[in-house]
Amino acid sequence: MIDSNPVIRAQAPTRLFSRKLLKVRENIGLYVLVLPALIYVLVFEYVPLYGILIAFENFKPVKGIWGSEWVGLYHFERLFKLDMFWTLIKNTLSLSLYSLLAGFPIPIVLALALNSANSKRLKSIVQTVTYAPHFISTVVLVGMLNVFLAPRLGIVSQFLNFLGLTHGPLMILSDPEFFGHLYVWSGVWQGMGWGSIIYLAALSGVDTSLHEASIVDGANKFQRAFYIDLPSIMPTIVTLLILNCGGMLGVGFEKAFLMQNALNLGASEVISTYVYKVGLLQSQYSFSAAVGLFNSVVNLLLLLTVNKLAKKLGQSGIF
Repeated sequence: MIDSNPVIRAQAPTRLFSRKLLKVRENIGLYVLVLPALIYVLVFEYVPLYGILIAFENFKPVKGIWGSEWVGLYHFERLFKLDMFWTLIKNTLSLSLYSLLAGFPIPIVLALALNSANSKRLKSIVQTVTYAPHFISTVVLVGMLNVFLAPRLGIVSQFLNFLGLTHGPLMILSDPEFFGHLYVWSGVWQGMGWGSIIYLAALSGVDTSLHEASIVDGANKFQRAFYIDLPSIMPTIVTLLILNCGGMLGVGFEKAFLMQNALNLGASEVISTYVYKVGLLQSQYSFSAAVGLFNSVVNLLLLLTVNKLAKKLGQSGIF
């Protein structure tokens, strides 16, 4: 029971501070160890946040952030009134959802399959083959797509013409209907092996006695993977799903921009490419900052929503 004496109540914060200070002194080595990371985050993540102010100004580089004219929400109103605003949102969301639905489960399935494999040699070969595409740069990957899918001399075009399935040049790269499929499945091919590493690490912590007991009961590999391995890594799956949902509007700029051309612009123009064209090429810094801030706020709201939903469903969120 808390003492009602005002003097004792006044001394309580001091005692609490003393206890916390004592804990800091006891673990001073750990705090020193984490200090460089804290300094890095503060300098490169938090200090630059003051630059968000230009989203509410008519920013002029000559005048600087503090000397530019304050315009409030003008640039956000301009964004919402854009004719292509909903096109940008639709393209960005469709690519993000497609990537999430296609790319998120495949590393899980791959990790479960590798974990169940008996042959260590086969497992190592599959891991090497699936990990290798991760180290291919985005520029090289898009270059490979341009070579393989070239209208006349591409391997895919010549092969389909040889089989008689198509006649003449194959205009896949310039067709807006194919842009989403190329973007997503090339990303799945590039990232599925690398994405499975974290699930394999989680699977290494599964209690082997559970598998031994299930084998005695007559469970096959599929049943063990579904009823033992999958529930065991569910916290990891939920955490990564929340983080992926938090970047729903964060479609990568580089790959979308490199795959973009005048013919598929209706499907390839996303928020990140639009910010680049408006902000850097047209020097509309304040407007591009407003677009980027809108993007970040929506991503944050999605992250908080999915995290809260996961907690209500009985899963552990990220915070």
